[in-house]
Amino acid sequence: MITFSCCQSRKKETLEKNLFNLGFQNNSHPWESFFTKFVKMYRPGLMLLYPLYASMRAIESPTTLDDQQWLTYWVLYSLITLFELSCWKVLQWLPFWPYVKLVFCMWLVLPFFNGAAYIYANIVRKYVKVGSYVSSNHPESHRKVLQMMSLDARKSVEMYIEKYGEDAFDRVVKAAEKEAKKH
Repeated sequence: MITFSCCQSRKKETLEKNLFNLGFQNNSHPWESFFTKFVKMYRPGLMLLYPLYASMRAIESPTTLDDQQWLTYWVLYSLITLFELSCWKVLQWLPFWPYVKLVFCMWLVLPFFNGAAYIYANIVRKYVKVGSYVSSNHPESHRKVLQMMSLDARKSVEMYIEKYGEDAFDRVVKAAEKEAKKH
C-alpha cells in the first residue's frame, strides 16, 4: 500500500510539473492559460501583419475606400500605442487590457466589421476638419462655397478658378443654384 501511494504522489508531482511547464498553474483554470498563449501568439499577426498586407493591397487598388480604412486603422493603432506607452503603469495592473485591445483591434481590422472606416465616417469626419482654411484671396461668397467642399474638390475648384477666372466660377455657382431651386 505504501508503494502505491508513493507512486501516486510521484505521478501527481510529474503531472504538476508538466502542467506548470505548459503554463497551467494549480490555482488557475487551464483555459485561461491556453487563451493567454493564443492571444500572445496571434495578436501580432492580427494587429500588424494582416493590416500591413491589406494596406499594401489598398495602395495598389484603384479605389480610395480601402485606403481610408487602412490609413484610419494605422492612425488609431498609433494612438493606442501612444496611450499604452504613456499609461503603462496603470495598464500593468489591468489584466484584461491585452484582451480589450485585441477585441478592439479585431473590430478595427476584420473586413466583416470595418471598424476603422466606421470611426472615420462617424467620428473623425464630424469633429476633425482637415484643411478647412480657405485663403482670403477669394471673395466671401466663394470662400463659403469652398469651405463646404472636401480638400480634393477645393483643389480642383481653385485650379479651375486659376485657369478660367472667377467670373467663370461665378457662372458655375449660379447655374448650380438655379438647378438646385428647380428640385
